[in-house]
Amino acid sequence: MLSPSYMLRVLKGMSLDKYKDVLDRTAKFSGMSKSAITADMVKCAVKYGAGYYDYVTFGFWDLTDEQRDTFLTRLRNKKLISHFNDDTYEHLFDNKEDFNNLFKDYIKRDFINFQTSSKGEVREFVEKHKVIFCKPVDGSCGHGCMKKNLDDYKDFDEMYRELLQEDSWLLEEVLKQHPDNEKVYPYAMNCLRIITVVDKQRVPHVIFATQKFGLNGRVVDNYGFGTRVDLETGKICSPGVSGDGSMAITYDEHPMTHYKLMGHQVPMFKEACELAKQAALVVPQVRYVGWDIGITPDGPAIVEGNNYCAHDFWQLPAQTPEKTGILPVFEAIEPDLDVR
Repeated sequence: MLSPSYMLRVLKGMSLDKYKDVLDRTAKFSGMSKSAITADMVKCAVKYGAGYYDYVTFGFWDLTDEQRDTFLTRLRNKKLISHFNDDTYEHLFDNKEDFNNLFKDYIKRDFINFQTSSKGEVREFVEKHKVIFCKPVDGSCGHGCMKKNLDDYKDFDEMYRELLQEDSWLLEEVLKQHPDNEKVYPYAMNCLRIITVVDKQRVPHVIFATQKFGLNGRVVDNYGFGTRVDLETGKICSPGVSGDGSMAITYDEHPMTHYKLMGHQVPMFKEACELAKQAALVVPQVRYVGWDIGITPDGPAIVEGNNYCAHDFWQLPAQTPEKTGILPVFEAIEPDLDVR
């Protein structure tokens, strides 16, 4: 049950324009009146901690109260993160250089901080790798990330001058993608998002896996789409989904390569799960993490870890035909969990 103070904070931060847009689209899609939708949204906010985006993302109008209660909503996810993760350790995940240093045995690539390195050190790094991946040290969601190829410049000095004008870069070796995923989308490292929870006995559990793919030639898979992966077989078992859940765009094949998604065998899936479980034990104060893992020809490599894991894109209607959310899985691992 939501506290009155939390409700006031939510209402204060609410965007009326965004709410109206969600309301219009929900009415069009569900066939319900706007007044009925509003009343139901308020009910779901009070009973399940669901924001208006949760309501549309999970298609709450089409679920029973019992089904709704299984979903990890915005407020519940916030409580979940507070329960499992000590925020004094969040910098180890939020700062890309801190993360790479801590998980250097798991990321399997070279990197260098442009801002704290000499020009000679940067030159040596660039000339060794030729093609590099550049990203802000404290960025998120793929913002500001790009690939740079030394061959696209007159010389290193020209490339260096351009880097001086950008954000404080972390420069990384570009991971080579496994050919089985490369043929689906070749422009980005298409990452697995593997969700792990470590129980009180320090046993790590993989509770969900999503195979992401990029779109529109972007060099990151952010703002692409995700598919559900069967934890037993490692095969894609849902359509691809992008957007906001029930009103999302779904894909049976990749729109650029026309590769059929359903049944695609994610290469080295079991190895990726084992890598995620090993990494989950590195920071015992952070027990709930979403790992982005790229699959290379030589094995899985961690791209990043998310200690504040998005709760929505792995509970979408196209990925949950049984109309059951993920919350019962958490409660089975930690029976005394209280986020409802």
